[in-house]
Amino acid sequence: MGLLATRLCHLDILWVEEAYPTAAAIQLLDAKALYRDVWFDKTPLSPYLYLLWGARIGWPMRIAGAVFVWLCCLMAYRLARDVWGEQEGMAAAFFLGFFLTFGIPSAVIALAPDLLMVLPHLAAVYFAWRSRPFLSGLVAGGALLVNPKGIYVFAACFLWLRYREMSKYVLAFLLPNIAVLAWFGKPYLDEVWRWGMLYAGHTFVARPVVEGLLRTLNWFGFQSALIAGAGWWMWRERTLDNFRTALWALVMLCAVTAGWRFFPRYYFILLVPFVVMAARGYVLLGSRRAVLLVLLAIPLARFGPRYLELASDFVHDRPHNWSDLSMMQDSQAAARMLVSEGDRSATLLVWGYRPDIFAFTRMEAGTRFLDSQPLTGVIADRHLVSSEALAPEWAAQNRRDLIQTHPNYIADGLGLYNPTLAIANYPDLSSWLRNYREIGRTEHTIVYKLLP
Repeated sequence: MGLLATRLCHLDILWVEEAYPTAAAIQLLDAKALYRDVWFDKTPLSPYLYLLWGARIGWPMRIAGAVFVWLCCLMAYRLARDVWGEQEGMAAAFFLGFFLTFGIPSAVIALAPDLLMVLPHLAAVYFAWRSRPFLSGLVAGGALLVNPKGIYVFAACFLWLRYREMSKYVLAFLLPNIAVLAWFGKPYLDEVWRWGMLYAGHTFVARPVVEGLLRTLNWFGFQSALIAGAGWWMWRERTLDNFRTALWALVMLCAVTAGWRFFPRYYFILLVPFVVMAARGYVLLGSRRAVLLVLLAIPLARFGPRYLELASDFVHDRPHNWSDLSMMQDSQAAARMLVSEGDRSATLLVWGYRPDIFAFTRMEAGTRFLDSQPLTGVIADRHLVSSEALAPEWAAQNRRDLIQTHPNYIADGLGLYNPTLAIANYPDLSSWLRNYREIGRTEHTIVYKLLP
């Protein structure tokens, strides 16, 4: 119930990390094909998962999030219980549920790829430990279809496999990925892997090594209960399994550094081994385990009050006064303007990384593009302040494709933040844009309508 209650505090909030797969799923409901008809730079399982609740925001999404985290806790329980015992299983489930609740809200609430990979991560390791290589390989293959960092899960599972099991494991890992490649073809390679390599290879962080050290130390501080529990276990039980699990954590630490960005959600892949290790340490501490519970006060004090504030706003029907939600609230205002036009069959182009406008309006995309990254070549993690295009020729080709379409509405949610990247500032779109007239503005969005 705690998992559900905390997520319901975010009932009227939509994080951009969950808005993107929601927007893609809405297009799938309109019988469009992922990657071919819808540019989507993430692996395919998340938008299909969102179809389970009809890509609806609000109650359905929050209930789905609570169920998903509960399943993750159940898998952590099963792994720790079978390795050690009932107490360790309960501790692992508790720790995982706690740290997937009391963390950066946009990370722990949104069913985005990094959170979604927690479940197959745990399951793949569990099946590898149980010497079930085929099942482990299938699940690890599924992890890669949730998040490209699933390749690190694939690598980690070798730590528990015998030599004669490895070929079966690799085959099982390849099967779902070969099937997906065969089904989606070249657009999948371009949008997920080619674009993803561009993203990973160009960090916006000025000093990534220093930033990585600082953010990782900060993460260790907030997760000090897990660090202390894991450290105690490694001190008390110096076994081969202990060594394997430590290597597992090291592989996941390498995964965190991929792309050199260190967003809070990236650390979920490292959270998994530490939850399992800390569960054993908690039991071994005996009467001293209260130390770990005291350390949980750090994330509780940091993130707990926000749930109380959101719940109070909801009960008293007050708008949330939270700077993290300013862009979402602007997207809601733009969506109200679009919906007030009254044409439910109208199509939309969103310029900027504002997929929540699709989620709020449930409008059909009038082009292949759910956002402007592939049209400007500027990645969303910097396009509010920078105009550096990483793939200018590719973006120019995508704009040539764009002008062959005529969406009924355009919502430019980027130009008022960064005028250089405004849709009206692209010479190759100027003739095409003359077919539209501005019909209104919010604080950060300009809405255009196709001329009759």
